[in-house]
Amino acid sequence: MQFVFAPDVQKILRKVLTNTPFDYVLAGQIVCMRSLGSSSRARARIWSFPRVWQIALGQKPHYVIEVLSEHFDQLSPDDKVRVIIHELMHIPKNFSGALVPHRGIHKKINNHAVEKIFTMYERSV
Repeated sequence: MQFVFAPDVQKILRKVLTNTPFDYVLAGQIVCMRSLGSSSRARARIWSFPRVWQIALGQKPHYVIEVLSEHFDQLSPDDKVRVIIHELMHIPKNFSGALVPHRGIHKKINNHAVEKIFTMYERSV
């Protein structure tokens, strides 16, 4: 598998952050990457930077949003935005470097929640 920087996805990310209520997300601490040759069925995934690594390396919290070229690149522009929104929903409000899971007592990451934010995005663009 190969990884390359994804400036096109970074541009989508910045536009989403400007037009949605993700005000706690620090765009400068998120890197967008594209993977090529993955066998995963996912369209994208988000990678955390756990606290122990932050302390060990003397770094602030960061995240990597990886889009899987085989599944992401063929999506419509609107669906690409939805995927980015979904990945951003995994970032906790304290921007700690941890991740919010799909499952759990709050169950906040689902298609309905993504569509609600996507509608806000559409109205402001």
